[in-house]
This record gives sequence, C-alpha cells and structure tokens, in this order.
Amino acid sequence: MSKFHRHYHWPPRARRNVVLLQRDRPYYDIETLVKNRLKAAPQFIQNLDIEAKLEGHVGCVNCLEWSSNGQLLASGSDDNRLILWKPFHHDIKPALDIRTPHQGNIFSVVFLPQTNDALIATAAADRYCYVFDVNRATDLDSPCWKCSCHNQRVKRLATVPDSPCIFWSAGEDGRILQFDIREPHHCTRDEKVCLIDLQNHVGATAEAKCVAVNPRRSEQLAVGSSDAYARVYDRRMIKLFRIGRMTDSLAQNDRQLEDNLSRDCVTYFCPGHLNTFKDRKLNLSSKTITYLSFSPEGTELLVNMGSEQIYLYDLNNAQEPVYLSMPQFNKSGDTDESESLETPTDTAISSLELPSANSPSPTSVTYTKQSKLPKHIEELKKCGNDFMENEKYLQAINQYSDCIQLLNNHPVFYLNRATAYMRRNWYGDMYSGLRDCQTALRLDPTYVKAHFRLARALFELGFVIESSECLDELKKRFPKDSNNKQIQLLSQDIQAHVEQNRNSNQNGSDSPDTELSDNEMYWRTIAKDFSERFVGHCNTTTDIKEANYFGDDGSFIVAGSDEGNFYIWERPSNKIVAVYKGDTTIVNCVQPHPTLCLLATSGIDHEIRLWSPKQEEFDAENRVTYYDTTVVVNQQRMMADPFEFNASGAVCRAS
Repeated sequence: MSKFHRHYHWPPRARRNVVLLQRDRPYYDIETLVKNRLKAAPQFIQNLDIEAKLEGHVGCVNCLEWSSNGQLLASGSDDNRLILWKPFHHDIKPALDIRTPHQGNIFSVVFLPQTNDALIATAAADRYCYVFDVNRATDLDSPCWKCSCHNQRVKRLATVPDSPCIFWSAGEDGRILQFDIREPHHCTRDEKVCLIDLQNHVGATAEAKCVAVNPRRSEQLAVGSSDAYARVYDRRMIKLFRIGRMTDSLAQNDRQLEDNLSRDCVTYFCPGHLNTFKDRKLNLSSKTITYLSFSPEGTELLVNMGSEQIYLYDLNNAQEPVYLSMPQFNKSGDTDESESLETPTDTAISSLELPSANSPSPTSVTYTKQSKLPKHIEELKKCGNDFMENEKYLQAINQYSDCIQLLNNHPVFYLNRATAYMRRNWYGDMYSGLRDCQTALRLDPTYVKAHFRLARALFELGFVIESSECLDELKKRFPKDSNNKQIQLLSQDIQAHVEQNRNSNQNGSDSPDTELSDNEMYWRTIAKDFSERFVGHCNTTTDIKEANYFGDDGSFIVAGSDEGNFYIWERPSNKIVAVYKGDTTIVNCVQPHPTLCLLATSGIDHEIRLWSPKQEEFDAENRVTYYDTTVVVNQQRMMADPFEFNASGAVCRAS
C-alpha cells in the first residue's frame, strides 16, 4: 500500500467509489497552475512592452482573433485581406495572406471551433460573410462557404467551443443570424437562419453592433445594439425563423407574425442612469454598445459603451436599479442634527473594531460615532480630502476607494467619494454618487449629509419626484435642518422644474416613439443594473472598440481608446494600473492571448503590435507614466463633438 493510501482516511462509501475519485482528482498539473497565475501577474502588467510589430496590411486593422491553441493570430483589415500570423515562430511576415472577395472593410474574423483552426469566418461592410479553408492547396482566396443574408454591414461574428462549425453574425439590419456550415445554405427568403430580429421590437432604426456567446453556458447569447441595453438571450427558448425581405406591406406583416421571442427568453442589462424607461417613457439615449464579452467563468458580462464608460454586469446576482430607498430611521440621542451641509468632506470618525495596517481584507464591524481611525487609513482619507479641496477628483476618488477596500462599512468614505463623483460629473458619475449615498445611508440612517446629497443626485439625474420625496423625508426626520440654505435652494430648484414641466405639458410635447413593442417596453422596464464600472478611456470615434478580460480569473480589464492608448484596470478596485501607447491614432482591438501574458493590439495604423512583459529595468518608452491629464481630456472628448478632437478622418475609415 502506498504512503498516500496509508495516511489518507477515506470517507465512508467513497473508499471504492471510482466516480468520486475521478471527481476529486486534480485536473491541472503544477505547470498549468503556475502558467495560469503568471498569465496576468501584477508585476508583468506593469512591465509590458512591444515584443514585435506585424506588418503586412495596407489599411486599418479592425479585428484580431487568436486560435484556440494560441499558435495563430488572424487579422482583418480595410484592405479586404485576411492574414494569418505565426508570432511564436519569430516571423513577423504573414504566414498566410488571403485576398478575400470582400468589397468592404472586414470587421470581424473568427476561427470556427473543432476544425483544428482550418476554417476561418469573416464579416465585412459589404454585408457578406465568408468561410475560408486554410488547408486548401489551390484557390485559397475563394471561400468554401458564403452568405449574403444580411441587408446591412455585418459588424461581429461569434463562436462557442462546444458547437462545431456553428457561428453567429450581428448586422446593422438588426438581425442576429445563426449558421451551421455543415448544412446547405442558399441565401433565400425562406432560409430559417434568423435567431433574433431587433427591428421587430425596437423599430426600423435598430442595429446589432456585436454578439458574444457564453463559453461556459453556450445557451446564453449576448447582443449589443445601437442603444444602451445589453441583451442576454436563452437560445433554448428561441426557434430559428425565416429571414423575410420586407419589400412590401405583406412582408412587414409576415415579419411581425414570425416574431419568435417570448417574454422569458431574454434579460436586459443597462446602467441605472441610462435606463430612464420609467412610466413607459422612451430612453432617448444615443449610446451604442461597441463590444461585449463574457468572463472566463461565464458569470459576468463586460460591455464597452460608445460615448460612455465600460460596465460589468453580474449575470447571476444583478438587480434592478434602486433610485430611492430610505432605510428605517430610529433617531438616537447622539445624532448631530446641526451638522453643516456646506462642509465639502466629512471628517467624523467612527468607533470601530479597527483593522491594523497589515489587515489583508476589509473589516466588517458595527458603526458608531466615537474614536479615531487607524493611522494608515486616516492618512489615506486626509490625502483624499486634500485632493478634493484642490479639485483633483480622480485622485480623491482613488484615495477614498482605497479606504473602502480597507474598511468597507464606514459611511464617511462612501459619502466623500459620492461628493467627488458628483463634483467631477463625468458620464455615470452622478449615478455612482447616488449609489454611494445610498450605501452611506444604509450604514448610518441618521447621516443627514448622505440624505441631502442623495436628494441632490436624484434631482441632477432627472428623478425630480423622487428627489422631492427624499427632501421631504429629510425635513421630516431632521426638522432642525429644514431652514438650511442648501436644502432651501434644492427645494427651489425642484419647484422651478415642476413649474417648467407643467408649462411644457400645457403647450404640448412630442409624442413618444411608438415603434417599441410591448415586450420591448417590458424588458426595458425591468433591466438589471451594473455591478462595476471602468473609467478613463475614450470611445466615441469608432463603433468597433473592444473591452476584454485579461487573466484566467478576470482580474484585469483591457480596452483601447481614441487617443491611441490602451488601458488596463485592476479588480476589484477598478483603478487604472497601466496605460500604454498602442497606436498613433486609435486603438480599437486589444486581444489577450488564451494562455500567456501576451496582448495583440491594433487600430488605425496598418501594423499589429504584440505586447509581452520585459525585465523591470527596461526603458518603458511605450508606457504612459502620467495619464491623469489624458484621462480628463478623454472625458472631455466624450462630452464633445468627436470631430473637434480628431481631424484625421479616421472615423470614416474605421467605423
């Protein structure tokens, strides 16, 4: 008997159970575990540099895709060419250059699963999808499969590992099509390949911009479109139906009759401040989702939104947004009712079972108002207050976030961060401030400042009725503060807004858009809110900009930006940890290698850059050391006309 069997105490009934032995055995060897940990090690993230430049395209490189084993890299470009690279052979020249029959910019390229990376699908602005067999000895440039079922540009393709020879396409005609190249396909009107048609529910202006399939739950298919809603469908509840051409009124009626989506087949996700579909009012936001991707474990959805930030949704635990939620109020004798609302940051200290400077994780204890914070947290908080006073809100938010990481139940940190958000007021900041105010109130229902700033945030977000209710409750709970100057000013603002709306209603107003179906209005009404947000990049000039997980555990987020940089955020702090110069104009694509700490990036430049970690003492010429100003300018770009910042014409070539 081996030493292992002598010392291991087998549980009853399991000593001879082969199934349990197989279940409990280690699935990865030590080498694999080490590789996974080193794939996105923090010290590597801080020391990336260009490993190689792949030159061969003569147009903007709009899409990149690694093969399943990571040995090949495929790229598509405005030059209508599909190129395969073998970067690990130390060859920067194309391994295979396919001059496709596309007559428009190639926007997407994917390796079809379970084909030994021999079959590659492409989609382009000419509305065609092609499949190429790279093992063909002759006539390589001719596709072995083609489709022209889309009426508009095809922006993205998607595959999933457990579905061989199957892929999905998203087109600006609002359709998501599903193809199995093992079946005959003739591009006829009666072809049953349409899985989803957004125009059936949103109207003729609906465009599908991107599509992704959950790698762990392939029945989940996510769609990003020309609005702020990310949709996750359950394919098990959807039947393919015929395309239809909508050439006349009969075709239009047929299309409506063939709608195949039930109410329960989809879940909508949208940031709370953009989901203004309340009381059946239409969300008039012009936001567009340019890319979405599932986490490696399939439990999260990452969404890059045009003219906005990057949002992460928890698929299993997402909740509908809560704009006004007042915790139960039990007035205690130590409540400071005379607290000044004008104070920019709170300095009240709590009596806590306080953590030491070496505490590895946030401490959870009961909040009471008494003694001081430990020195290391007090220094972080003081530094945040100094940044706030000097209007350096980005740095202030980072400091307060560090405090929350160390002590996650202190209401002062949340309120101070909320104040910084509301004063900075970048896209999504006011709503993030509202959420922090709610957290502060849950921790301390007697916190009058949190109560007031919640009312202010509601008003600034356009929830005037909720703001009035919140302010009335504040006056009821804290009668001594009713005459406070700031409270009176907010009351006047609310009253003026109510009067303005009353006059507008008397003069008549535009009727809401009636193209939305009843199901669409229902789905938007119950859309789920985000759990994390990543700020710093700029996404306005192109509608193909990506955002991806980096690392097997999704511990980092990467995305390109309009100023030519790509950004890396760490989780759970969601702070920028590194910025690199990846293009002379715009970085659209940032594709992590499936197994190594290696990134492939591309954009307006005609070359592809490969990034890998270097020695710590290397000269980081491509790293952006001081990026605070760049981040501020990026937010200004998103709030302004993009052509004011980019006169190069790149948008005409890459979008």
